[in-house]
Amino acid sequence: MISCQTFRNTLQPGTTDPSVLEHLRACEACLDFAIERDPDLFFRAMGGQELLPPGGVDSFVEEVMTQVRSRQTETAAQPQRIGNVWQRFAVAATLAAGITGAAFVAQHDRAVSSMASASYARPTHRTSKPVALVTKPIIESYESQNYTIVEVPSDASSDTKVVMIFDDQLPADL
Repeated sequence: MISCQTFRNTLQPGTTDPSVLEHLRACEACLDFAIERDPDLFFRAMGGQELLPPGGVDSFVEEVMTQVRSRQTETAAQPQRIGNVWQRFAVAATLAAGITGAAFVAQHDRAVSSMASASYARPTHRTSKPVALVTKPIIESYESQNYTIVEVPSDASSDTKVVMIFDDQLPADL
């Protein structure tokens, strides 16, 4: 085995020299010095030959995969809860408010429709006020020297009579 001074002089980051790694396994003071220089030396100093699992690597991999499948089955078999208690409470309150609001709207619609049907069933004695349907003035007589009157023919069933007056001195909005 080499001395601590030789170890510290020959230590290089990433070394795989067997004599350096053997000294690193035996001396704790040099281990601290080596880890400050290259933290990976700690894992290289462990060695890998004696760390093989019993039964070999294939047996180890098979055992790990069995555990993975077992845990996946456990997770799939557990009931899935959506959200926590407060989220479920908020959803329930929202649904209750929506159903209550819909019931009020339906009741209001029924009340309005029954009132409307009752008002149609009773005769009303209201007097209606005449409403002017024409926004332009009606000309009943027209006196001018430069005018032309044209009467538009209408069908016999209509009481409407259309008369057009052409005069250059008439206002544009008439």
